[in-house]
Amino acid sequence: MSARELIALGTGSQVPSRYRNHNGYLLRWDDEGVLFDPGEGTQRQMIYAGVAVSAITRVCVTHFHGDHCLGLAGITQRLSLDDVPHPIHVYFPASGRKYFDRLRYASIYRERATVVPHPIEDPNGGIDMPSFRMTVAPLDHGVPTLGYRIDEPDGVRMLPEELAARGVVGPAIGQLARQGSIEVGGDTVRLEDVSVAKPGQSMAFVMDTRPCAGALALAKDVDLLVIESTYLHEDVKLAHDHMHMTAVQAATIGRDAGARRVVLTHFSQRYPSLDPFIEEASAIHPDVVAVVDGQRVSVPKRREG
Repeated sequence: MSARELIALGTGSQVPSRYRNHNGYLLRWDDEGVLFDPGEGTQRQMIYAGVAVSAITRVCVTHFHGDHCLGLAGITQRLSLDDVPHPIHVYFPASGRKYFDRLRYASIYRERATVVPHPIEDPNGGIDMPSFRMTVAPLDHGVPTLGYRIDEPDGVRMLPEELAARGVVGPAIGQLARQGSIEVGGDTVRLEDVSVAKPGQSMAFVMDTRPCAGALALAKDVDLLVIESTYLHEDVKLAHDHMHMTAVQAATIGRDAGARRVVLTHFSQRYPSLDPFIEEASAIHPDVVAVVDGQRVSVPKRREG
């Protein structure tokens, strides 16, 4: 059974606070564990969340401000300490390669894990992976910053009653799925006659940016949009000056892009309560979550049609 959920390991911006750790988000996607923006203290937050470091298969860094990357030092060393057997692929803006190398080798340790760096040169590129395609887009944050998107390939769900009615049984079902049509008893049975479309699930990770075309493109029709919401809208000028977004702006991107569920995070320490974020964003988008550290948010199930 597939398990697809976001685990918020840290939800604060700039500095940790009493209730919010630095950033850190683990996307569990079947056999993959994609760690986004591991800030300071991420490995400790994983312990609190009950997630082993061995669950990580990929790491995606949006940019190299400290609250989005300082946890890399601890994570990379912990991977070796725990003898994680599989390779861990790390994606980041190519302009930040020197910061990645410094964090990876920040102190003395015996490197046993296989960490594979992927500095991204093309800010509008894509990478095909075994179970999904990952695309990136540039964001508007003053330093080179990337947003990420994951898309599962579309598929189909077979309709048992339609298969039975047309006499398609056993190995013929797999043959039909591979070929698109087969002959059964002198009749042609097409895949579309006995199945319904099953669009792949998708998620986007948009962090540290003003509203921009890249954010909107990444969020287009995704099932789960994880997006920064540093400020309330009363502080929209501060948001603009510091190249961030408000809850209203984040929810508007989610609405305009057709995202199904919007997850707000990266909250400024100036706000003790998240209730105003939910209130502002819910007036714009019907499915909003303002996450707290340790919270799990499921990826909405696929829509069939």
